[in-house]
Amino acid sequence: MSAGGLERRESGRAGLELTVEYERLNAFLADYTQNISQGGTFIRTDRPLKVGTVLSFTIRAPQLSDGIVLRGVVRWVVEEAQSRSGRPAGMGIAFVHDSPEEKAALESRLDRLMAQALGPAAFEKLMGRPAPSSLEDDGSP
Repeated sequence: MSAGGLERRESGRAGLELTVEYERLNAFLADYTQNISQGGTFIRTDRPLKVGTVLSFTIRAPQLSDGIVLRGVVRWVVEEAQSRSGRPAGMGIAFVHDSPEEKAALESRLDRLMAQALGPAAFEKLMGRPAPSSLEDDGSP
């Protein structure tokens, strides 16, 4: 949220807990998302990376044929000392794309994942748009 309390997000955000795997200082880490949208995610962790860090990570869920490999940049951090109930420690990640086609393919795959997890009616209410016509994950980026 911005200083005035207004929402800055461009797309709806689903509160989904998904496994996230990534490397940090040659160590393989597994944490969880708190929420996800077409534009980014919040990863709950007591070891957040610094703002501006670019990272590659994989999101895994039972309904995915393969994990979704993503790139993102850390936009904001909640340190352990700042965390409280409803605001856990972690890092806000904005997705980074190499092309408009890659972005469109990822957004389509994330829409299918969110619609599968939430159900089409909840997806439509939360996202403000129709659920994807096919909820099958084809494994494409």
